[in-house]
Amino acid sequence: MGKDNSIASSSSWQFLNGLLRTDLYKRTQGKITRQATCIVIWVVFALGAWRLHQFMVNTQPVALRYAVPAALLAAGLWVGYRAVNDPTFADFLIAVEAEMNKVSWPSQTELVRASLVVIILIFGLTVVLFSYDLILAWILKHLGITVV
Repeated sequence: MGKDNSIASSSSWQFLNGLLRTDLYKRTQGKITRQATCIVIWVVFALGAWRLHQFMVNTQPVALRYAVPAALLAAGLWVGYRAVNDPTFADFLIAVEAEMNKVSWPSQTELVRASLVVIILIFGLTVVLFSYDLILAWILKHLGITVV
């Protein structure tokens, strides 16, 4: 029993210690992906704090209207910073950036051609499906089946 409690307290201590660390994990690797991820997390928390403030405008005292969203925003800024420096998540983001660098991106002309093919195909399929719908509705009408 004593061993289980020490393991639980040790893991919770490691979690708390990891949460309060301020160092950067592999600072030179995966910078763009990690920065973009951090900014997205920050924007999500900022929008949440702003929405919470808007929700509390007429229902709460002035101190709560600003303190609670500010605390949420501060926690969100810290969570975003810590998330991209967590070793497992940071390694994932580093791997994502490495894979994205391996992608052969199309040129502008290839992109335009491929987009035109997709758009023309979608319009063609729309015409075909609309035709099938009209033909089926005509057949069912002549058979005396009511189409809703």
